[in-house]
Amino acid sequence: MPSYQQILLKQRPKNGQIGAHLFETVEREMPSIEDGEILLKQTHMSLDPAMIGWMSDDPDSYIEPVPLNSVMRSSGIATVVESKHKNFSKGDRVMGMTGWTEYLVSDGQGFNKVDPELNPETLLCVLALPGLTATQGLLNIAQPKAEQTLVVTGAAGSVGSIVGQIAKAEGLTVVGVVGSDEKAQWITQELGFDGAINYKNHDLAERLESLTPDGIDLFFENTGGEIQHHIFDRMNAHGRIIVCGLIADYTSEQPAPGPSWLRVIKKRLMIQGFTMPDHLHKSAELQQQLLPYVKAGQIKYRSHVLEGLESAKDGLNLFLKGQNKGKLLVAL
Repeated sequence: MPSYQQILLKQRPKNGQIGAHLFETVEREMPSIEDGEILLKQTHMSLDPAMIGWMSDDPDSYIEPVPLNSVMRSSGIATVVESKHKNFSKGDRVMGMTGWTEYLVSDGQGFNKVDPELNPETLLCVLALPGLTATQGLLNIAQPKAEQTLVVTGAAGSVGSIVGQIAKAEGLTVVGVVGSDEKAQWITQELGFDGAINYKNHDLAERLESLTPDGIDLFFENTGGEIQHHIFDRMNAHGRIIVCGLIADYTSEQPAPGPSWLRVIKKRLMIQGFTMPDHLHKSAELQQQLLPYVKAGQIKYRSHVLEGLESAKDGLNLFLKGQNKGKLLVAL
């Protein structure tokens, strides 16, 4: 009987330790499908920092934790290999929540057909969760205006790099915070950012002041960490702060203390926590917002591709170590 592999979440992370010990690979018999279902073969799987939060047992989170002994949650691209669904045909390529598995059966809910001419890396790096997140967070929540100054953390990451490029296309001054000189060079020389700060070796306050002489109007937060406080202290009146991610705190027993509320009052700041599950129903609309930038050649990306389903087990560690160079994918 033909079989395939799935990876299950077996343990919750403890003491910030993320790795293969949390997961178990299992063999499954190839499933059959019923009327109204499709059998999908996953070809490319997305790894995202949010997964680290999804594994924790936090009942107060914006999304339910991944249940133990179930397939680890993720999005991906798959091909329809068999269909008994009126809206899908064999050979269709789809994108949606697939999980860490080689094959899956679906009723089609949450899966959208994608352009077969677009390569999987473009789809997952730009038109999937990273691009949708950047579009909703920057254009629809932060509402940037030309000549404003934006600082984005995690600026070489899948979301931050798109946020910065859209902002540049809209006429903003953009400063990115990264974790290496190589990433700083990439976002300034390749993506067109106006400046970069390497939080690991720069004098943060001095560097930030030199790059934002007129203060900061918009802050797109992806990481947390020490520089958060320096950025907060340079926010202009009526500035907007979009809190999209805090990877520095995802594995901490006790989150780092936040900035003082006094500056929120003095500068009349708007602070908005933001997660994409609230907006996934608008995916098609958001893609239409993003496509003009893509078609105009204003969005560049780079992917970091791991090979084989098993590589996902240790792949998430690359986020914590800052070793991913671009959008992290798994090719199955």
